[in-house]
Amino acid sequence: MDLTIRPAQPADADIIADYNAAIARETEHIELDRERLTRGVHAVLSDPSKGFYTVAEADGRVVGQMLITYEWSDWRNGVFWWIQSVYVHADYRRRGVFKELYRHIAAQARHTGTVCGLRLYVEKENQRAQATYRRMGMVEAPYHVYEVDFVIQRGQQ
Repeated sequence: MDLTIRPAQPADADIIADYNAAIARETEHIELDRERLTRGVHAVLSDPSKGFYTVAEADGRVVGQMLITYEWSDWRNGVFWWIQSVYVHADYRRRGVFKELYRHIAAQARHTGTVCGLRLYVEKENQRAQATYRRMGMVEAPYHVYEVDFVIQRGQQ
């Protein structure tokens, strides 16, 4: 399979939103508000301070994606890149798409000189994804994630 890894462009917004909706459906069994989701994708694509999407193309179409967001670490005097919104189209899974996206991002992160590491979070029950991340050399961090979701509390405004 001939795979191209590239930065996402505004023209990719609809497929990225489709894939984000699929992630929520497949992993958390929820339906996201499409209008809000699309605005969120456009926000990232138009403002690099929020992060950036990288996409994988094969057979003339986007078949995978990865969002990177940032977390400053005062302890390390560097930035963690958070891997989020990872999706590979069902027809292209188990064919190395995630591996190539990950390798591309890891190389890019190392090249910047300011990125101190990569992080991601994964659903506790998603054993398949966890195994994939371990194969890529990632290890389970000694942290649990806690959150307060103000959007849910406000009634999905």
